[in-house]
Amino acid sequence: MKKILNCLVMVGIMVGTMVIGIGAVSAQDDGVLKLAVLDMTNALLNSEVAIGVDQELQVETAEDQQKVRNLAEQAQSLQERLQQDAEVMSESEQRRVVGELQELQNQYEFLVQKLQTLSGERMQQFQQTYAPNLVQAISDVVEEDGYDIVFRSEAALYHDNAVDITARVTEKLNQQ
Repeated sequence: MKKILNCLVMVGIMVGTMVIGIGAVSAQDDGVLKLAVLDMTNALLNSEVAIGVDQELQVETAEDQQKVRNLAEQAQSLQERLQQDAEVMSESEQRRVVGELQELQNQYEFLVQKLQTLSGERMQQFQQTYAPNLVQAISDVVEEDGYDIVFRSEAALYHDNAVDITARVTEKLNQQ
């Protein structure tokens, strides 16, 4: 996930530099700056392609997700049994149940890690593939609407009068 965010930050820096360069030329014409904010992550992840990639991943991992839910339910059931019947269980029976719980925990953690790794890899691959499309969509919106400066919305402390162009950028991505 950190790699994904780092990739987006780099794209943001590239876009910010480009937009500021464009803005410096435009702002000199009439002295008034036209400002906008953009949530690059949402613009990219709300695109039709990103939604499709996510849906494909959900289908691909559905079996493992169900296994994770089943393991959690089994562990919960064993935990409840251990708490309710601890007084009447022998020590060997308690050790066996605790061992089963540990085994379920190990399987659960393995599957969750597998799913997180696969999801992270797919997201990183998607973002690397579509970063140029994002840059192009941002450039198109900036050029069409004549913005002088576009700030990343997460970097702006306050942006009441700035226009949020996130939806427009997503729209441009969907048109590509």
